[in-house]
Amino acid sequence: MSSELMIEKLLVHDLRFPTSLSHDGSDAMHTDPDYSCAYVELHTNQDVKGCSLAFTLGQGTEVVVSGIKALEGLVVGRKTRDIFEDFANFWKSMTSHSQLRWIGPEKGVIHLATAAIVNALWDLWAKLEGKPLWRLLVEIPPEVLISTIDFTYISDVLSKDEALAMLKVGDNDQKEVRVQELLKSGYPAYTTQAGWLGYSAEKRKDLCLKFLKKGFKGFKIKVGQDLEDDKARCQQVRDVIGYDNDLMVDANQKWDVPEAIAWMKELAVFKPLWIEEPTSPDDIIGHSKIAQELKAYGIGVATGEMCANRVMFKQFLQSGGMDFCQIDACRIGGVNELLSIYLMANKFRVKVCPHAGGIGLCEMVQHLQMWDYVSVSRTMDGRSIEYVDQQHEHFKHPVVMQNACYLPPQVSHLSILFRYWSMRGTQKKITTPVKNQKMNIF
Repeated sequence: MSSELMIEKLLVHDLRFPTSLSHDGSDAMHTDPDYSCAYVELHTNQDVKGCSLAFTLGQGTEVVVSGIKALEGLVVGRKTRDIFEDFANFWKSMTSHSQLRWIGPEKGVIHLATAAIVNALWDLWAKLEGKPLWRLLVEIPPEVLISTIDFTYISDVLSKDEALAMLKVGDNDQKEVRVQELLKSGYPAYTTQAGWLGYSAEKRKDLCLKFLKKGFKGFKIKVGQDLEDDKARCQQVRDVIGYDNDLMVDANQKWDVPEAIAWMKELAVFKPLWIEEPTSPDDIIGHSKIAQELKAYGIGVATGEMCANRVMFKQFLQSGGMDFCQIDACRIGGVNELLSIYLMANKFRVKVCPHAGGIGLCEMVQHLQMWDYVSVSRTMDGRSIEYVDQQHEHFKHPVVMQNACYLPPQVSHLSILFRYWSMRGTQKKITTPVKNQKMNIF
């Protein structure tokens, strides 16, 4: 890495796609999402740049863009060597800015913006090393990787020494065998493709059959608007996939705690593996109560995709309110903070099953889950990555699936370079009939 390599310019683009026209992504709380993102480019003084994004649902993307621009001065003008050699403190400088943290701290728009910039830096690091991100994470010496993590607020649960010891075990325990297994077979996935609330019964059945033929064994559907309709849809999906495959249900934060417990007892006959986001993503004690009540029914609680930061994950893991940990690759503070969550989940023996499916989420999170398998948990048992078969066509190097598994990326980056990216800092805009919003597309 050149000691003179410097971040010279930050560009951010507001990109939106009218997915609400076909009800893609629809659930009990987000009835008409337009999959969108704030796309970041970090240009250097040499012929290399780092790219990343913050996933959004349409309106509000302009707010995230503003948040990214507010952080611009903390990264532009910095030498990459100075950032990467003291990554934890650089990360902390972004999340603990004495003025910007007032509209955080470590949550909301500013934290989404932080993740977009931080992940673009990891994309740049992977390019400089000539490795896909998962390989970079696997091959960085444990001492160096630990130095990228800020342990502030979590050291009572996971100390730096304890985390380092975990990584050293993974580094010495047949690591290359696991790498070769990944390269050969990939990482298992489950699908939400047939589960959107706005889909017709016929479309849902066709999609279940399609993904069964592709080898999928896990199917997730959205619930929470109408109990009788949920029962009908659960029955339809079980009729197609049978009871040898997994059914998961997702309420997207729709219910109060008592309602979540009562509703899921009604759906228990369909034997769901988990209920995802049954109530407010901030209600740690509420999730714990739901998990306790549903344990006798064999239903776990999955949550985390809208969890604000590592401190909340710490408390979810401590409380028993998170049976399945669902990190999101472009939420919280990006890769640095996500590494700490994987390590805490490993300590508490909680399975990580990442959220994915939106623009770039599948492409990004596969790297983290593969690193976890090789270097941390060292198992795929009971773990899988969410998969949705849409929006991949926008990327130059989209995810590659084989037998319902993610195959490891081979290109040296984070996998989210837009294939049509020839705008050079401009945007092509069209107006769609969706709420008269201006949608930016390629």
